Amino acid sequence: MSSQERWCVVTGGRGFAARHLVEMLIRYEMFCVRIADLGPSLQLEPYEEEGTLGKALHVGRAQYVSADLRDKTQVLKAFQGAEVVFHMAAPDSSINNYNLQRSVNVEGTKNVIEACVALQVNRLIYTSSPSVVFDGIHGIINGDEFLSYPVKHNDFYSATKAEGEALVLKANGVNGLLTCCIRPSSIFGPGDKLLVPSLVNAARAGKAKFIIGDGNNMYDFTYVENVAHAHICAERALASKGTVAEKASGQAYFITNMEPIKFWEFMSIILEGLGYERPRIKIPAVVMMPIAHLVELIYKLLAPYGMKVPQLTPSRIRLLSCNRTFDCSKAKDRLGYSPIVSLQEGLERTIESYSHLRVEQQRKKDGQSKMQRYLGGGKVADVLLWKDVKQSLATILILLAFYYNFIAPGDTLVAIISKFILLTAVFLYIHANLPERIFGCTIEKVPVSAFHCSEEKSRKAALSAVTQWNTAVGVFKSLCKGNDGILFLKVVVTLVIVGFLGAISLKHLYLSGIVIMFTAFYIYEKKEDEIDGIISRVTNFRRKPEVLKKDM
Repeated sequence: MSSQERWCVVTGGRGFAARHLVEMLIRYEMFCVRIADLGPSLQLEPYEEEGTLGKALHVGRAQYVSADLRDKTQVLKAFQGAEVVFHMAAPDSSINNYNLQRSVNVEGTKNVIEACVALQVNRLIYTSSPSVVFDGIHGIINGDEFLSYPVKHNDFYSATKAEGEALVLKANGVNGLLTCCIRPSSIFGPGDKLLVPSLVNAARAGKAKFIIGDGNNMYDFTYVENVAHAHICAERALASKGTVAEKASGQAYFITNMEPIKFWEFMSIILEGLGYERPRIKIPAVVMMPIAHLVELIYKLLAPYGMKVPQLTPSRIRLLSCNRTFDCSKAKDRLGYSPIVSLQEGLERTIESYSHLRVEQQRKKDGQSKMQRYLGGGKVADVLLWKDVKQSLATILILLAFYYNFIAPGDTLVAIISKFILLTAVFLYIHANLPERIFGCTIEKVPVSAFHCSEEKSRKAALSAVTQWNTAVGVFKSLCKGNDGILFLKVVVTLVIVGFLGAISLKHLYLSGIVIMFTAFYIYEKKEDEIDGIISRVTNFRRKPEVLKKDM
């Protein structure tokens, strides 16, 4: 098929899966391809310069346009003359920021739909996610498209993706526009900047030794070229006339490699392929969840000071320990989809493409210590690891001052909060009356807007409180029925942990926390090899009886 100046647009065209789709569209000579993304200009990787994309750009069969989906004017400009739009743009799913996710996945998708309708684009294929039907609690085994959206999603990415998907499906048939949604499950492959790099970072930091849960949870992964192929199958089905297009349009489709595998086995294959140890120490998810909530709270407090987004969050714990497999029968029947690259071949290609991350290559590079990487490598790491002695001492003095003024007197919680607000009020008043410059230094004033709580934020806070209350009520209802033993066990363990922490004096807990933070991380960094050796010997000793039993 010759493109003959027939244009398609790929939004988010410089993203991981989108790059592979662009390459495939160019190779198949189906369309001239317009790549739409946020960057002001197109920066090609070295391998792209002389590859398919570079050549297509040179002869005019591909072009780049800078477009922010949140700006409808830019979207209209990007879609001019297009016959098909592959809407793949979305923020990083690990960034759990409601405003960001909604602005792109919902408001941006509205602009995409309205531009398609206004410019009489024929077909719109939206890249959705299986997470739109995942509530973060109940696993999914061989799920099909009859699954409905949950009342509450696992994160803002999933919730806003579901909203965007619903908008695209509703737009089917408007002004002749045919739409469908693709839900690729757990994409992997060459060029991924999230899964494999984060897995290697975890292995280098000593955190990839652990299995969250029992390790038997099944997952569906999808090789990135199969994802691109599924989008082309969808476009061809919508382009067909008669009952084929009628059956294919207005529908959502799960896309996988059709080869379910244990989640932790998949991760182990990648780690072993790159020379790292397989995860082997099993930790129940119910034990990790309180820790994950604590890590998330610490991140919210320390993010302004340089702490990076942590890997250990409640939503991630749920994803790592549950089943997530999906049935692709509908995509096979209505789109003609079947994988073109097997899971084994996809894993081999992926491992080969990340040869620069192999353990021996990483050891040759000078870089941060394991504990620095674990702490995010920012100001928090520098303070806790005593990289800057003055900063560390200043932080300790501030924490001790807080202790002696607010915690040591043994006041009630209300008194502590009142004192803190009083101190804040005095500080703000004095700070507001200081001159703009003192001894040549500029005094930055605290803006009034910093204390403004918008109506939208108030509404979200109220909704969040109501949701938490309804969740608690749901737990009590389940306990009243007496049918869910696992839930009962989780509640008991959680309350035991809370009771244990509650029995500890706040004074002792606070001082112990300071001591541990400023000594444990430092000692581990200095004695990393010795401590890792002790842990390895202990875990190997515990594994020997299991090995003997298997041999017998």
